[in-house]
Amino acid sequence: MVKAKVYIFEKQFDGFPKEDDLKLIEEDLPEIKNGEFLAEAVYLSVDPYMRAYAPRLQTGTTFIGSQVSKDVKELQYSFYKMNPKHKKSGLSRAKILNFLLANTLLVSSVGELIQYPTEFKWTVDLLPLSLTKFWRSSSFFGHRSSRNARAPINICMQNTAYFGLLEVVKPKEGDTLVVTGAGGAVGSLVGQIGKIKGCKVIGILGSDEKGKWLVDELGFDGFINYKTADLNKALKELAPNGINCYFDNVGGEISSTILRHMVRFGRIGVCGCISTYNEKDPKASIVQYPMVFSELRMEGLHVTRWSDRYTEGILQNKKWIEEGKLKYRETVTEGFENMFKAFTGMLKGENFGKAVVKV
Repeated sequence: MVKAKVYIFEKQFDGFPKEDDLKLIEEDLPEIKNGEFLAEAVYLSVDPYMRAYAPRLQTGTTFIGSQVSKDVKELQYSFYKMNPKHKKSGLSRAKILNFLLANTLLVSSVGELIQYPTEFKWTVDLLPLSLTKFWRSSSFFGHRSSRNARAPINICMQNTAYFGLLEVVKPKEGDTLVVTGAGGAVGSLVGQIGKIKGCKVIGILGSDEKGKWLVDELGFDGFINYKTADLNKALKELAPNGINCYFDNVGGEISSTILRHMVRFGRIGVCGCISTYNEKDPKASIVQYPMVFSELRMEGLHVTRWSDRYTEGILQNKKWIEEGKLKYRETVTEGFENMFKAFTGMLKGENFGKAVVKV
């Protein structure tokens, strides 16, 4: 029997996640059958959606999560022999990119393997392996074995930023764009794409150190530390003519305040509301007044809407990276057993860019 370490969702989060809400166990993996392979985790991803989707999970199941994994060497030959078409997919034989559960090892079926067209191979060959999750993946959640997986959720940080900003917020040259959660994986990309499109970009986050990173390295025009600054006053100083575009990752009172600074016909894209995920009874000022009086347009977004255009987003960002217009950064935590620490650190905003765990 092959054993795997697994994080079990022991009990529902009550406010901010506590360490005993998850339980790290070892379990025997089922025997590998025809058409299946054994995947070994190399990197885990920790993301805000893991907290947002927790109320939908059943206790006693494997905790939701994604990983960059590789096939076990002994199974490579049989896997490719059974599925010769995968040889032409542009997928590196030693690097299977899958969105699995929070396991060190997992038996997965060929049908659940993410297939990459040849033009995606650059994500494997030209970027650190950990960052391949940053660009594209697909998930299954709430089950102990991928054999029982259902409810696919496509998660793509890069395409969330790309399509969410350009298709929903629709920035124009000369616009003032505000991004909350600006130091994270999505927010840092949104701000850079905004600059590429000719916007004045202001990032809102909870750290002066990360704010300086946004300005000095990523090209943001300014930042506001919501923990130490008077947000109303700071917005008046940095955006004296008002805000045209707002990419919302945090929700709550911060977003209600920003809406009151938007110009007529301003556009808002709502990607998340991380400020409320751990609140038992979240409250914020009403948004109907600025929505009505400034005739704002607010629209929620989920990357699956553009699943038929993923190649477009990937290739455009590839081009921007090669041109030096788009930069990335990751915060790496060492050790599978430190996944919870990395997860809660991400929820506290401790990460620069993408948060990952190196198994």
